[in-house]
Amino acid sequence: MNSKKSVAHRLGRVLETVTRQSGRLSTTPDYGSWLLGRETESQKRRRVRIQVILTVLILLTNLLGIIVATALVAFVFPVPSVFSDVPAWLTFGVSPAYIALALGLGTFWVTHKIVNSLRWAIEERKPNRADHRNAFVAPWRVARMVLILWGVGAALMTTLYGLHDTDFIPRFLFAVSFSGVVVATACYLITEFSLRPVAAQALEAGPPPHRLTAGIMGRTMLVWMLGSGVPVLGIAVTAIFALALQNLTQTQFAYAVLNIAVVALIFGWVLMWLLSWLTATPVRVVRTALKHVEEGDLDCKVVVFDGTELGELQRGFNSMVEGLRERERVRDLFGRHVGREVAAAAEKERPQLGGEERHVAVFFVDLIGSTELVSGRPATEVVQLLNRFFQVIVEEVDRHHGIVNKFEGDGALAVFGAPNHLDHPEDEALAAARAICERVRAEVPECDIGIGVAAGQAVAGNVGANERFEYTVIGEPVNEAARLCDLAKTKPSRLLASSDAVANATENESRYWTLGDTVTLRGLDQPTQLAVPV
Repeated sequence: MNSKKSVAHRLGRVLETVTRQSGRLSTTPDYGSWLLGRETESQKRRRVRIQVILTVLILLTNLLGIIVATALVAFVFPVPSVFSDVPAWLTFGVSPAYIALALGLGTFWVTHKIVNSLRWAIEERKPNRADHRNAFVAPWRVARMVLILWGVGAALMTTLYGLHDTDFIPRFLFAVSFSGVVVATACYLITEFSLRPVAAQALEAGPPPHRLTAGIMGRTMLVWMLGSGVPVLGIAVTAIFALALQNLTQTQFAYAVLNIAVVALIFGWVLMWLLSWLTATPVRVVRTALKHVEEGDLDCKVVVFDGTELGELQRGFNSMVEGLRERERVRDLFGRHVGREVAAAAEKERPQLGGEERHVAVFFVDLIGSTELVSGRPATEVVQLLNRFFQVIVEEVDRHHGIVNKFEGDGALAVFGAPNHLDHPEDEALAAARAICERVRAEVPECDIGIGVAAGQAVAGNVGANERFEYTVIGEPVNEAARLCDLAKTKPSRLLASSDAVANATENESRYWTLGDTVTLRGLDQPTQLAVPV
C-alpha cells in the first residue's frame, strides 16, 4: 500500500508540474549571471545592457593595463628615466594625450562596432551565415582591435622615446606589448561573457562555426599562453637586456624580475579567474536544473549560451528533460488507460502473458435505464453526464486503493487486491461501493445505478496476444459481482454484496451490512446469500 501511495504521489507531482506555464528556472540566472538579465528581456534593453557592460569592463581592463605598463616603464627599469632624461612635453603631454584618446575613442569604437555587427540579434532577425559567425568571432575581433590600439601606442612611444635614447626602445617594446597582450586576452574573455545572450540566439539557429581556439581546451591553452607564457617570456627578455646592455645593477635587475613576476601573478590570476568562471557558470546552471529534475520538476529548461562543449552539455540536458517529459506523458496516458497500479507494475518488470491466482474483491456498477437516459439528449451532454458519473467512481476507487479495471459502455468493473496486495480487500470494496451509491444520489441525481460486490479467488494477469494484451481479472467473484449488479437494479438499496464478502470483512466495515435472502444467481450453481447495507 505504501508503494502504491508513493507511485500515485509521484505521478500526481509530475502531472502538477507539466501543467505549469513557465519553462524557465526561477532560481538561477538564464545566462549564468544576473548582470546579463533574463531571456525575456526586450532586445532594446538588452542592447543597452550589453554595450554598457562591454564599455565599462573593457575600460577598466585597459586602465589596469595602462597602470601596469607605466609601472614597468617608469619604475621597473629606472635607467634612463622617463621623467628626467626626456623632454617634459613627451612624458606629460604626448603620452597622456594618446592614452586618453585611445582609452576614450578606442573603447567606444570597439564596443560600438561590435554591437552594430550583431544588430540582427537586436532586431530579432534570423541570422544568416555571416551573422551567425559574427556572434562567435566577436571576442576575437575585440581582442584584435585592442591589440591594434596598444600596438599603435607601442610603436608611437617606442619611436618618440627612442629618438632621445635608444635604451628606451626595448623597454617600451616589452612593457607596452606585454601589457597589451594580457589586456587583449582579458577583453576576449570579457566579450565572451557579455555576448552570452547573443550567442544563445545564434545557437538556436545552429551549432557554432569552426574557430581557431574552439572548445574548452583551446580557450584554456590560449589563456595559459597569454597569461603565463608571455610573462615568463618577459622575465627571459629582461635577463637578456641585462646581459646584453649591462646598464642594470644587480639590485635593479632583481627588482625588475620581482616586479614582472608580481605583475604576472596578478594578471595570471585575473585571467584564470575569468576562465574558471566562464567554464563553471554553465555547469552551475545545469547542476541547478538537475536539482529541479530530481525534485520532480520536468518543466525546466536551460538557455544554451556557450559555444564550447559546455554548450553541448546544456543542449544535452534540454534533450534529456524533453525525453523525460515525453516519457512521463506516455506513462500518464498509459496509467489513465490501464490504471496507475497496473502501469507501475508494468514499469517494474516486463509484462508477460499469463496470470496468478489472487484473493480479490470486485464490484460491478451499471446504469439503470441507460437507453432512456441518453435518448433525446445531445451527444455532448451524454458524454458530460457519463464523465460526471465515472468521475465519482474513479475517485472513490482510488481513495480505497483499488483500480478501475475497465469501463464497459455505461458500467465499470473495479478490482481490489490486484495487482497490488491489500490486507483487507473486502473492506475497501464494500466501503467504496457504499460511498459511490451515496455520492451518485447526491452529485449525479440523473443517474440510477446498481452495484454488486463479491470476493474470492480469481486469476489476475495479462490476457490477449504478445502484440496487444490487457490486464484483467477472471473468475467466480467477477461473474458473481456481475449477477449481483443485475439483481441490485431491482432492489430499493441498489447495492448488493455476497455474504462471503461481508463475512471476510473486518468489524469496521461489516457492521454497515446485514444479511438477507439466499438466491441462486443466473449462471451460478451454488446459492448466494445476499447482504445489503444497513
